[in-house]
Amino acid sequence: MRYSFPSKATSHKLSGLLLVTCCLLLFSTCYSGSHPPGINVPAPDFTVTDSQRTVSLHEFKGKVVVLNFWATWCPPCVEEMPSLVALQSRMKDRVTVVAVSMDADAQAYHKFLKDHNVALLTVRDAEQKSNTLYGTYKFPESYIIDRQGNIRRKFIGAVNWNDPEIEQYLYGL
Repeated sequence: MRYSFPSKATSHKLSGLLLVTCCLLLFSTCYSGSHPPGINVPAPDFTVTDSQRTVSLHEFKGKVVVLNFWATWCPPCVEEMPSLVALQSRMKDRVTVVAVSMDADAQAYHKFLKDHNVALLTVRDAEQKSNTLYGTYKFPESYIIDRQGNIRRKFIGAVNWNDPEIEQYLYGL
């Protein structure tokens, strides 16, 4: 029995067909609904108490909330914080930024707030219970919650909250 190798043209066609098939399979399994999981569902409620305050998410029902999980030891979180503060300043009563710190070290947390003039609502969840409700283990991660208490958007990683598109989106909620 004699085996003949496919021609170069046939080989390229088969490779192309294989690539297209793999892409179709990949895309069909990655996104199987009208929206990603966890979007347009009620935001899990939580209450966090630290040495200075108690914050419960349900207190903000009727308001648009930017819920941000962060930590002082996280470089992207540090990079993102000034734009979160600016967002809160610009949107005052229209949006409430709730920044939940995952810092175990209370001194580092308070020093950071003071050194960086963090003028927004922040609370320290050293036990990391609130972020666990959201499945958030890498920081920063942010959620936009509408006036009815539903998660509308999720951002993984640092965000420039000064982006006009984000502000327009928040005004539309």
